[in-house]
Amino acid sequence: MAQGFRLPEILEIARQEGKVTVEGLAERFDVTVQTIRRDLSDLAEAGKLERVHGGAILASGVVNIGYEDRRSLHEDAKVAIAKRCAQEIPENASIFINIGTSTEAVAHELLRHRNLMVVTNNMNVANILVANPDCEIIVAGGVLRRSDGGLVGNLTANVIEQFKFDYAVIGCSAMDEDGDLMDFDIQEVGVSQTIIRQSRTTFLVSDHSKFQRTAPARIASLRDVDTFFTDKELSPDLSNKCREWNTRIVIA
Repeated sequence: MAQGFRLPEILEIARQEGKVTVEGLAERFDVTVQTIRRDLSDLAEAGKLERVHGGAILASGVVNIGYEDRRSLHEDAKVAIAKRCAQEIPENASIFINIGTSTEAVAHELLRHRNLMVVTNNMNVANILVANPDCEIIVAGGVLRRSDGGLVGNLTANVIEQFKFDYAVIGCSAMDEDGDLMDFDIQEVGVSQTIIRQSRTTFLVSDHSKFQRTAPARIASLRDVDTFFTDKELSPDLSNKCREWNTRIVIA
């Protein structure tokens, strides 16, 4: 079966089942796994599917991708972005690190930094940084979101308001063409907005897949970010806006 016929069928299977696997599709269409991987990559580039380990899932603009699936998305890009971001965080600094697999990658890159104070609403970040004896860890309380270890809600925001951070490292679920940063959980959005207000310098870490996604709730704009660490160039129009806003773009 030619690719032009396979792709619509793959999308329909994903709509019905929520996820497709490389092995399952190769058997179904009687083609090689390499062919299916190319098909899924093409669909992901078009924003129709999100690649995960062993297959793909349906891209959604209302509900976020499952946490474990997010962890396997664009792992190499996340590591490169995290390394570049961590290089710009000095020792002897106070930092807020929020929820997300990209921000967790940054936490891994801070394990050799000394004399840090890290405040986080991400239980995974706290558990990662336990391995750094030179890092004081403060967990902002709140309602635990079991799906990803995040703490959200008014209590979390109230704790954050007691601090003024040297740096904030934040992520987002999607980015609109006009530079608006978007998320799925309105409680998390409120927390992220508080983090930005309480930080002297805000770093955004996000790979290029977020440029192709949508989400319903607005966090802020790239205008509110000091440096955006990513893995691919922005559109010419958005790059021009970032220059006007004095938002620095770092391509890892």
